[in-house]
Amino acid sequence: MRILAPITFASILLVSACDSSPSIDNDQQAPVAASTSNAHNYRCKSGETIAATYASTDAATVSYKGSDHKMEIAVSGSGARYVGSDLEWWAKGSGSGSEGTLFRHQADGTSGEIVESCKAI
Repeated sequence: MRILAPITFASILLVSACDSSPSIDNDQQAPVAASTSNAHNYRCKSGETIAATYASTDAATVSYKGSDHKMEIAVSGSGARYVGSDLEWWAKGSGSGSEGTLFRHQADGTSGEIVESCKAI
């Protein structure tokens, strides 16, 4: 009987703590952002900057020299490769110091000449 009393008391405390937690009506919940895009900035060897925004795992928008280039995910051996607007963006790694390279994209689906070689800032 002596062991039963502390267990009962602890159970009552747990139940009352759960019951007294504040509840939020669906109408009062904080709004969730519609877009979960992920933006990264790169500084290139030429001095140019590139902003790559990843709205999903399948698409990216690369901002370069005042123009936005919408790109779709493409097959890569390593890193993330995006193709569109006759350009190709290939990012490897994440965080400060990771690499991003902008290429001309060839009609046969291969990478052409390097346009910019960059590092994340």
